[in-house]
Amino acid sequence: MHIEEIQLKNYRNYEQLEAQFENKVNVILGENAQGKTNVMESIFVLAMAKSHRTSNDKELIRWDMDYAKIEGRVIKHHGSVPMQLVISKKGKRAKYNHIEQKKLSQYIGNMNVVMFAPEDLNLVKGSPQVRRRFIDMEIGQVSPVYLHDISQYQKVLQQRNHYLKQLQIKKQSNLTMLDILTEQFIQMAAKIIVKRYEFIRMLEQWALPIHQGISRGLETLKIAYKPSADVSEEQDLSKMIEVYEEKFAKIKTREIERGTTLFGPHRDDLEFIVNNRDVQTFGSQGQQRTTALSVKLAEIELINKEIGEYPILLLDDVLSELDDFRQSHLLNTIQGKVQTFVTTTSVDGIDHKTLKEAAAYRVESGVMTKIQ
Repeated sequence: MHIEEIQLKNYRNYEQLEAQFENKVNVILGENAQGKTNVMESIFVLAMAKSHRTSNDKELIRWDMDYAKIEGRVIKHHGSVPMQLVISKKGKRAKYNHIEQKKLSQYIGNMNVVMFAPEDLNLVKGSPQVRRRFIDMEIGQVSPVYLHDISQYQKVLQQRNHYLKQLQIKKQSNLTMLDILTEQFIQMAAKIIVKRYEFIRMLEQWALPIHQGISRGLETLKIAYKPSADVSEEQDLSKMIEVYEEKFAKIKTREIERGTTLFGPHRDDLEFIVNNRDVQTFGSQGQQRTTALSVKLAEIELINKEIGEYPILLLDDVLSELDDFRQSHLLNTIQGKVQTFVTTTSVDGIDHKTLKEAAAYRVESGVMTKIQ
């Protein structure tokens, strides 16, 4: 899979941009604040219908404009397909192969991307929220059903929290309504956790050998899902539902006192373990970076296994964050099989065949020109 061209209109600092890309490594060079990351971000947004840099869609629209439009052409096994995303103050409209998609969950997953930016190094040492977002976005790319389920879960969670708050301040007293919301919540929560366990197992299978390669065989990586309730991977869906029902029955009074939902997928976490030690707490910065890199490279292989095509890899200012050995490992892994976009201020000092053969573009003040 690769993206052949992109057109931007009123996107961030681009009034207009049309660019063609090659099915290999594409290096986008430029000083900071010129717009190179905006090009990279636009590819991500076209694929995922949201940005990796902001949750406020209005920031994607050029100053004083009503809308931003991203159009692209993605080449897949079965041919060339146009995609379009329009972002306005009213919301988002997406088209795939000229057909408007009624739900974004039907649109996402048609073009697969893996983003690796400096903030992804926080995957290991950042907050649990960062790791939950990572799981949800990656499963969502290969499972539209999961995207739908997580969206429904968020709605029920919001309703349940609102009702608990009403009970807390004595604006409501009907506990039957809470029981109904709890039952809906449990059904959604169990489905999500089953899918997350399945994903983590697959991710670990790919990440383990990659991590061993980068650590020169000295380290073994394990990835563990850390649920906030006493559920486990060995349990089937009905057993998980039973555990949740018992848990919520016990803490009903406490939740009403607190006015919020105390357990569930929205409070779960991931743990990365290297040589039987938690990397977040005990790992060196080098180990944390190796773990993050291993997980990102594993994602590429996992998506290929699931959909039969390699995703597009976006490396946003991340090469300068990696030492020579990790840089080489990353570039050797992608060589010749993954269309890759690299943003950087300079490729000086990166002596690698993949970059020497790359297509190169320069960005200055929102204008992008091909230089090789």
